[in-house]
Amino acid sequence: GEFTEEVRALNEVEVLRNGRVIASAIALNDVVLHKGQSARMLGFDLCIDDQFVYSSRSDGLICSTPTGSTAYALSAGGPIMHPKLDALVLIPMFPHTLNARPIVVPASSVILVTVTEKHQALPQVSCDGQIHISLLLGDQIMIRRSEQNLKLLHPPGYSYYEICRSKLQWGGRIEPQQDHE
Repeated sequence: GEFTEEVRALNEVEVLRNGRVIASAIALNDVVLHKGQSARMLGFDLCIDDQFVYSSRSDGLICSTPTGSTAYALSAGGPIMHPKLDALVLIPMFPHTLNARPIVVPASSVILVTVTEKHQALPQVSCDGQIHISLLLGDQIMIRRSEQNLKLLHPPGYSYYEICRSKLQWGGRIEPQQDHE
């Protein structure tokens, strides 16, 4: 009966085609726009809170919660975010130019990604690597914080940093060298 309770945020994604929602899902870790089976880059526009951010040609875009920041987002060059942060991180995947960098935004942000190039294979949006939704030219992916949360129960002595040390194989303390004269 002894535990520490922690609440983690979830993301909600909706795929819009011609202004209508054609699919929706929830993600704990990440929402990923990717190029599907094609070897060609994917063209898309990124807007945050109705403000244009940039157009990109890349392999895709990862939108990660703090929980997901130590998963696929970290592999793509994103930062590690403590799970208590109220933020999202957007990580471009292998961008065509070097000017697209990871960006951390408030969790209250509404992310809108629009597919801007016709593609040989169908690009997709994936949620936690489980749900896959095929996209067409002009489709929009809207990502925002879900009203639902995930409640975790941790055993006594739980340490986020200990989990990071184990999972990411961080070194332990460095002890000073002793001179043996």
